[in-house]
Amino acid sequence: MADPQGFLQVAKVEAAKRPVDERVGDWREVYERQDPHERAGEVSQQARRCMDCGIPFCHSGTAGCPLGNLIPEWNDLVRRGRWDAASDRLHATNNFPEFTGRLCPAPCEAACVLSIGEEQTGGSVTIKRIEQSIVDQAWMDGTIEPQPAAISTGKSVAVVGSGPAGLAAAQQLTRAGHHVTVYERDDRLGGLMRYGIPEYKLEKSTLNQRLAQMRAEGTRFVTDCEVGVDLSVDELRARFDAVVLAVGALRGRDNEVEGRHLKGVHLAMEHLVPANKECEGDGPSHLSAAGKHVVIIGGGDTGADCLGTAHRQGAASVTQLDYNPEPPEQRDAERSPWPAWPLVLRTSPAHAEGGMRRYEVAVQRFIGDDDGNVRAMEIAEVRVTRDAEGRRSIEPVGQSLEVPCDLALLAIGFEGVEHMALLDGLGLELNRRGALACGSDWQTTAPGVFVCGDAHRGASLVVWAIAEGRSAAHAVDTFLMGESDLPEPVRPSALPLAVV
Repeated sequence: MADPQGFLQVAKVEAAKRPVDERVGDWREVYERQDPHERAGEVSQQARRCMDCGIPFCHSGTAGCPLGNLIPEWNDLVRRGRWDAASDRLHATNNFPEFTGRLCPAPCEAACVLSIGEEQTGGSVTIKRIEQSIVDQAWMDGTIEPQPAAISTGKSVAVVGSGPAGLAAAQQLTRAGHHVTVYERDDRLGGLMRYGIPEYKLEKSTLNQRLAQMRAEGTRFVTDCEVGVDLSVDELRARFDAVVLAVGALRGRDNEVEGRHLKGVHLAMEHLVPANKECEGDGPSHLSAAGKHVVIIGGGDTGADCLGTAHRQGAASVTQLDYNPEPPEQRDAERSPWPAWPLVLRTSPAHAEGGMRRYEVAVQRFIGDDDGNVRAMEIAEVRVTRDAEGRRSIEPVGQSLEVPCDLALLAIGFEGVEHMALLDGLGLELNRRGALACGSDWQTTAPGVFVCGDAHRGASLVVWAIAEGRSAAHAVDTFLMGESDLPEPVRPSALPLAVV
């Protein structure tokens, strides 16, 4: 049984980060690389803090992990030093724990029973750290191997998009014995994990090793191919028995204020993608923040990614704007009661590296020079209100202030799936949220065409993408074979609103 005294005897300790002045000088991950034996001992102690609760909210899909990760089980296996068994238990519900262990904001920790009354308990179990340590140890020990199907079904499936949802669906369907081909329009695989997530958060060697496993299992990958353009819809339908759309929700939200047309005002992805391409060896970014006064509009994760990228590119200054009030440091039991995701101030490693965060302010206009370049930004204090139907209104309440700005980055979310020839060819339309609707079997209105991930739920978390990819794989397998033994973590009808 679990150690009922563990959380009283062992203090919560997060993974150590490299010094700021060191890590902003390179693109390596921000966390220290520990000696494997030292890490194993330290993480085993952290796993002792898990009480194996009678009702473990950490792996509840409505509040904790959408994948239903068996967290108390692999915590106890780590506590007892059974790392191989812990890896097997972890991979039973999660195809890519090295991705979630690095990128997921960990709703499981927010739903941990030890997060109730943190002053007395010391805080939640370090679930995310333990998860990453399990899978990193397994890769190091060589226990993660290809799992090719024993029997071929003779059925073929196309997966459009190679982000976490598409990869999860592809791996599950390949292991079920289907012939799976993943199509990616970019020159490299991975979707937003490749070109949207900075190298310092996810070194792409981590992604590449999982892709190598999938190739060895039999999944086929085709890059530089936009389905609907380079491969016609008619040809797609003729070649494959089923199609999975995992095309993401990459249509960036814009802000058409005065001066938006000036040179130096860009959407966040226009900054992050070339920075990641530079890390891949494709040459210097054409949109570097080096020596510039950078202003990031948007207080979410994408804004933080731009912040850390600007630091590493040598920005003169970085300011991040958020029109919302500054969140409290502690959970407000009335506004976000446990085990719901708490509205609290979140500080990423990028925020600890420098820059300024300003709350309750919004851009009023961009100011340019005689050559059409942005040179400054006018901002004002604002108040955010919502009407009876929930529509948001942002009203200036104070005098305007001019701040220097050589590079403005709009990191204000995504509006949904991009308009593409593929959707037109399949006769699919976006719903009012800019996403693709589906039935309870993940099938769109086009027979044999399924959808999962951000394309279905809107811009969301990597853990939700993997969960939806696994569930869509179950639905496709059932469609092709009449039944399926593949797991189904979530159902479309049970999904909460998208996290944007």
